[in-house]
Amino acid sequence: MAGELFATNTRPVAPPVSGGGKLTLFLLALVIVVIAEAIGNVSIPVGAGKTVLLPLLWALLLGGALGLMSPRLPAPLRLSGALQNAAGAYLQPALLIFIAKLGLLVGGSLPKILASGWALAFQEFGHFFGTMVFGLPVALLLGIKREAIGATFSVGREPSLAIIGERYGMDSPEGRGVLAEYLTGTVFGAVFIALLAGLITSLGIFNPLALAMGAGVGSGSMMAAASGAIAAQQTPEIAKDVATFAAASNLVTTTIGTYFTLFLSLPFTIWAYGKLEPILGRNRPNAARAATAEPQGAAPVHQEVRIGLGETVLAWILIGAYGLIGNWLTYGVVPDAQVVAGMAIIIGTVLAGWGLYLLLGRRLPAVLWVSIIGMALAYPGTPYAAEIAALTGKLNFLALATPILTFAGLSVAEDVPAFRRLGWRIVVVSFMANAGTFLGAVLIAQFFMHPPLG
Repeated sequence: MAGELFATNTRPVAPPVSGGGKLTLFLLALVIVVIAEAIGNVSIPVGAGKTVLLPLLWALLLGGALGLMSPRLPAPLRLSGALQNAAGAYLQPALLIFIAKLGLLVGGSLPKILASGWALAFQEFGHFFGTMVFGLPVALLLGIKREAIGATFSVGREPSLAIIGERYGMDSPEGRGVLAEYLTGTVFGAVFIALLAGLITSLGIFNPLALAMGAGVGSGSMMAAASGAIAAQQTPEIAKDVATFAAASNLVTTTIGTYFTLFLSLPFTIWAYGKLEPILGRNRPNAARAATAEPQGAAPVHQEVRIGLGETVLAWILIGAYGLIGNWLTYGVVPDAQVVAGMAIIIGTVLAGWGLYLLLGRRLPAVLWVSIIGMALAYPGTPYAAEIAALTGKLNFLALATPILTFAGLSVAEDVPAFRRLGWRIVVVSFMANAGTFLGAVLIAQFFMHPPLG
C-alpha cells in the first residue's frame, strides 16, 4: 500500500518516472511559483467592475503554456507526457496542504460559521441545481441533445464521471457530456471561475461571505481560485473570513455532493430535459453529436503515476517550502522560525489526516480527515489552540494555493487534444454550468445571510 498512495484502480499504470524526471518537475514548479508570486496581483477594469489576476492564475497559465510549448523547448524545459501525468498525480499532495490550512482557519471560526444560520446549509441547493438552471437551457438552444444532461447536472468532477459512467456508460451521449464538462473544468475552470468571482465581487452587491460560500463548488483548485479572487478585494480580516467560509462550503459540497448529485441533481436534470427539450431544443441531432462526440477510440485515457510514501512526504515538504516562498514574495512575511513552525503544523496536520485515512480503509476522502484534524486543532477550547492559530495564521492561504495551480497547469496539456475534439458549443455550456453553481449558491446564501450586506 505504501507504494500506491496516490493511485487509482481505474486507469492504466504508467511506467515509473525517474527520480531525475521528478526533480526536473519540481524545479520547474519552483521557477513557476517564483515568477507567479513576483508578478503578484494585477487588477484589470471590466466595465463598472474589475477582476484581479492573482499569482495562482499566473501559475496556472505559465504551467499550461510550458506544457503546450514543450515539444519546441530545449530538453531541460521539455515536459514529456509521463511528467505531465506525474504533475497531475502531485495535485493531491498539494491540495492537502491547502486543505489543512483551511481546516485550521475553519476551526478557529466555527462559532462565526454556526452564527451564519441557514445560509451555509441552503446555499448547497444553489451549487447542485444552479448548474442545470443556467446550463441546460443554453445547451438546448445550441442544439445539444442528451449530452446536455451529463454536462449540466453537476460541475463534472471525478464523482460525476463515476455516476454517469455507471448509469449510462462513458460512450453514451450523457457520458460525452460529463467528459466535456470535466475537461473544460480541468483546462479552463479555475481561470473562468476566478475571473467571474472577481468581477461579481467588484460590483459590491453581495455579502463577501455569500460570495465565499459560492466559491465552495467542490473542486479544490476552482475553490482556491474563486476564493482568492474574492479575498483579494477585501480587508485582511474579511479576507480571512472569506477563506474560512469558502472552505466550509467546499467541505460540505465535497462530503455530501456525490449523494446529492446522484439522488437529486441527476434525476431533476433528466426530468427538466424531458420537459424543456421539446420547447427549446433545435432539430440538430447530427450537429449536436458532431460537436460533442469524439472519434472512435479517441477517448482520453491517462496513465496513473504511482507515488510512494517517501515521495509523498517529500512532496509535502517541498510544496510547503514553495508556500513559504510565496508568502514571502507576495505578502512580505519572512520565513523565520515561527513561520516555519506554522508550516510544520500544517504538514503535521496533513500527515495525521492521511494516516487516519489509511487506518480507516480509505472509506472517506482524505480531505475530510485532514479538514477535521485541522478544525479540531484550532477550535476554541482545544489546548494550545490560540498558539496554533497564531503560528499558522502567519501563512496566507493564497500562498498555499499557488503550488496547486502550478501542478494543475503543468498537467493540463495532456487534456487539450481531447478537449479540442469536443466542440465549442459544449464549452459554452460548461462555462454556463460553472457560472450557475457559483451564482446559484451566492444568491441563496445572500438571501439567508443575517444581516445582509449594507
